[in-house]
Amino acid sequence: MPQHDDRVLFEFLILEGAQAGLSWLTILRKRDNYRRAFAGFDVAAVAAFDNADVARLLADPGIVRNRLKIAAAIGNARAFIEVQQEFGSFDAYLWRFVEGRQVRNTWRQKEDLPATSPISDALASDLKRRGFKFVGSTICYALMQAVGLVNDHLAGCFRHSQLHRSP
Repeated sequence: MPQHDDRVLFEFLILEGAQAGLSWLTILRKRDNYRRAFAGFDVAAVAAFDNADVARLLADPGIVRNRLKIAAAIGNARAFIEVQQEFGSFDAYLWRFVEGRQVRNTWRQKEDLPATSPISDALASDLKRRGFKFVGSTICYALMQAVGLVNDHLAGCFRHSQLHRSP
């Protein structure tokens, strides 16, 4: 579903980065733990995390305890705020990559789904230029799917047609 709430967009950015190299199911099972550990995905609170918070997160068995991913989440919160200041919202920044309209694909089978696209390549490159980490093209494409920039429900799926009808 298309998402336009910066808190939700930040949540998915953090979760997609945490998922790198792992299964999405693993992260979904830890989602509530991430909400607790990362201050309900309050971007300003996460941006203010310090070394004590990093130590707390590294000791938290409810999340993926990877120092690089934790540091990236905190750094990404700071970069996220800079994007909000420049564009008015992260939503405005993100949706400009698809000209404000969901990309509507018509894949027939799961094997047809791409892992990246030219848009995710451009998004990843721009995020990296702005100092974001764990934002390769594959992660960005997964983010685009998760927040509805792209409709990759299979053509035969009931959600595909529902989303095709929505503005």
